[in-house]
Amino acid sequence: MNLSQSHPPWQTIPAVALTQIFDYLEPQDRRSAASVCYTWRQCLFQKRYFKNFRFQIDVARDDQLTFFHRSMAQLARELVIVFDFHNAFQIQKMRRLLCKVARSENIQALRFQTHNVGLAAVGNMHSDHFVGIEQCFVEPLKLFLNRKCKPCHLLDLGAIEALTYYGQDLLRSCGKPQELQQLTLASLKYDPSHYPILSLDITLLQKCANLQVLSLDYDTLTDELLHTIQVLPLRKFIIVVHGLDSEEQASVSEYAWANFARHFTSIDLVLTLVYAYEAIELLQTRVLRRHMPVTHVRLLFCEFMNSEALDWMSLNNKDTLRSIYYMDSAYKHNNRLDYRHNFLRQDPFVMMAWRCVRLEEIVVHGYLMDPHNLVGIARLRGRKLKRLEVSMIDWSMSPLNAYKEEICSLLGQQWAPIRIDELPPSLSYGPVDYEVRDQFVYEMMRQDLG
Repeated sequence: MNLSQSHPPWQTIPAVALTQIFDYLEPQDRRSAASVCYTWRQCLFQKRYFKNFRFQIDVARDDQLTFFHRSMAQLARELVIVFDFHNAFQIQKMRRLLCKVARSENIQALRFQTHNVGLAAVGNMHSDHFVGIEQCFVEPLKLFLNRKCKPCHLLDLGAIEALTYYGQDLLRSCGKPQELQQLTLASLKYDPSHYPILSLDITLLQKCANLQVLSLDYDTLTDELLHTIQVLPLRKFIIVVHGLDSEEQASVSEYAWANFARHFTSIDLVLTLVYAYEAIELLQTRVLRRHMPVTHVRLLFCEFMNSEALDWMSLNNKDTLRSIYYMDSAYKHNNRLDYRHNFLRQDPFVMMAWRCVRLEEIVVHGYLMDPHNLVGIARLRGRKLKRLEVSMIDWSMSPLNAYKEEICSLLGQQWAPIRIDELPPSLSYGPVDYEVRDQFVYEMMRQDLG
């Protein structure tokens, strides 16, 4: 047999016929078929096969950049850009990439993802740094947002402090703000105790008539803003607390939160404290309000266990609270409550399990738990508690096996404490690198955007 006859020229099948064949295939089978030859692979790259397609690109990989510019720029609907905000070479690539995104006919959702969320303390940045940020990020983003034919539906600035300060400019440049469905302006601060406060014209938010997910730093909140966003169809509102300015910043009133709660009866309200070393001590007096419908609480590396605030939430948020995370480094801090507190009052997580009728998730790291209290939590919540995750337990009071079986039975699932060697580096007993910890916090914040 002739060699050419034993290998049919598959690449000669007309593109029209090949497309009709591809139309009958499932996505996975279509991708497999596209690996037959170059011609078949090129037939795969059509908009009809990439509806709602999400593409993640790492700026450090030139092969991915080339593939995006050549094949995916006009196909992806959502683009996740992974880059290092400290790397000058990657930042230089960002301008060309974002300009390509702005000209794309298909991309309507844009997310930034970086291992380094802060360039430097904003007050210490030189003017040329601001110019670089504006040229490489802000100006292309304005072009992207200004499109009216294919308007932006999602903008996630990746918690990058230097970019979130341009939030008002970016909102003002929106060609069709009514099409925006998700906006994340909350940030991770380079210095959580000293930073400028974002100025935000709330009428710009009012124009985002279809906004469903919004994240903001707590400093941006006012009574007027809470009132204004009641016209929006929000289903998730994420508030990130860093510092509290005792002299200039007025607390949001009880009245404003009461009106907010009456309007949004089923909203997910996520309250996250990040490196809030001072704000954590004032949480129940300056931030929390009786009518604030908090559903999820994240206390991340605040270096203090404010048991009074947790008790306060167990009383005043008992009808709304569904999830509580307390996370700190076991290396730097042993956040067990002192014995006097334990003698006078119950553990705050036990009180939450008792009072909060909707509580279904408790995650505690960096705080030494009494095994008796873990059993108490399991007895109080039972199978309604979908997740009970802890790592530091004082087993000197009782052996593990005495309680593990009962907790498993009460929760209706296999349960065991997280071993120290299974913890992320940010939560373990070893020294903590700040960039590693920032990345962990960043991932936690992204998880809540979900």
